Amino acid sequence: MKTILISVLCLSLAAPLYAQPAVNYHLIKKTVIGGEGGWDYLLADANGGRLYVSHGTQVEVLDLKSHAKLGVITPTPGIHGMAIVPGTTVGYTTNGRPNTATMFDTKTFAATKEIPTGKKPDAIMYDAFSKRVFIFNNEGNSATVLEAATGNVVGTVELGGAPEAAVTDDHGLIFVNLEDKNEVAVFDAHTLVVKHKWSLGTGEEPTGLAFDKVHHRLFSTCHNKQMIVLDSQLGKVLATVPIGSGVDGAVFDTSTNSAISSNGEGSLTVVQEVKPGQFEAVQTVITQRGARTITIDPNSHHIFVITAEYGTAPEPTTENPRPRAPVLPDTFVVMEYGN
Repeated sequence: MKTILISVLCLSLAAPLYAQPAVNYHLIKKTVIGGEGGWDYLLADANGGRLYVSHGTQVEVLDLKSHAKLGVITPTPGIHGMAIVPGTTVGYTTNGRPNTATMFDTKTFAATKEIPTGKKPDAIMYDAFSKRVFIFNNEGNSATVLEAATGNVVGTVELGGAPEAAVTDDHGLIFVNLEDKNEVAVFDAHTLVVKHKWSLGTGEEPTGLAFDKVHHRLFSTCHNKQMIVLDSQLGKVLATVPIGSGVDGAVFDTSTNSAISSNGEGSLTVVQEVKPGQFEAVQTVITQRGARTITIDPNSHHIFVITAEYGTAPEPTTENPRPRAPVLPDTFVVMEYGN
């Protein structure tokens, strides 16, 4: 009897480790923002209650709950990403055309400082551990490192590849996708020394990167329709999961233990570890064509994507063999999803 009781107790303790929450992500709200121009990253600032959205040559600042427009941040030519420094009134944008970052006031939305970066600054993130902002220069193969409070440049990380999205472990390590090398680079947030470069196996052109910090799992989303799961301590590939096409972003939802990719084809792919070491897509959510980037509110666990409607692509020519379909004016939208 004692052996049976111990076995039952062990099973009951082990079960929650592998029994994942059910997922049913669905559209909660869709808001037309309007205007013209393309888009890249968006950022949910839970502390400030705001949603920062790249759009054309400016950042649209929205109320996180109502999606009401609160203001704009300009000028940000070639806008890609945004970062907010918690506990301050300081924010940053990356501007791909002039190769700069704009420091701005989160209360007034006024630009306060223009900072030179490497070539084509793209992804950007704030690291609370080092109190630094990291700007990833996609064509410069580097990261420009700022003192978060002042915007002063404190160093450069030479990455040897084209960086895309990055995450922090909150203990001094930064992980970043290298798009042209099919790798994840790992560097020290203080010394700026690159410690590792890990292969993504069959993954090609990694863009989005999500992180399960509790279980030490990195989820790198790749353009050949794969999500590569890496052990963040060993750099070992744990799994390869099929996802939708046109991916550019990924988040991890701690409320469902799910990694979620945003696919430009018009879908979200929700991935869970269904059994120890076995990762599967457990839901595909239909969004809208072009919704390729994503952000998550860590408080509500709501997910946000942005896109617009497209017209008909022009006929191919010798000069432009693969013409893009035009974005239709005043169709730019924010879509909010929850489980």
